[in-house]
Amino acid sequence: MAQEIERKFLVKRELWKRPEGGVRYRQGYLSTVKERTVRVRTAGDKGYITVKGVTVGATRSEYEYEIPLADANEMLDRLCERPLIEKTRYRIARDGVVWEVDEFEGDNRGLITAEVELKKEDQQVTIPDWVGEEVTRDPRYFNANLVAHPFTRW
Repeated sequence: MAQEIERKFLVKRELWKRPEGGVRYRQGYLSTVKERTVRVRTAGDKGYITVKGVTVGATRSEYEYEIPLADANEMLDRLCERPLIEKTRYRIARDGVVWEVDEFEGDNRGLITAEVELKKEDQQVTIPDWVGEEVTRDPRYFNANLVAHPFTRW
């Protein structure tokens, strides 16, 4: 089974220095029920469909497949729940792991999160100074929940 183990944090705006080379993401959800989410995403010039299971701790099952960009855009424009998640993602390699920092736009503007994917849940990670409060277990910060309850309306 494919698994994703990741921790999520808020970013300290005053210490965050945006690197060059971010990738624009648009993503939407075909299903956001607790037992499974089905996400459609474009990342730059590629399209993906992803199915994720229930999160237990920092782990959940995840199945992701590349799909034609035109199909992804059509699903985003016609089938996905609103609002779409719009963000720019920056990948930062540091101390043997890759941090993915998302600067949200649209209905979630103002939110900046950092995620680090791990090989195992108890893996030790050096936290950069620009990384703040951990929100791994706070469902408000799950992208699927940001559709129903956008950050700008908190």
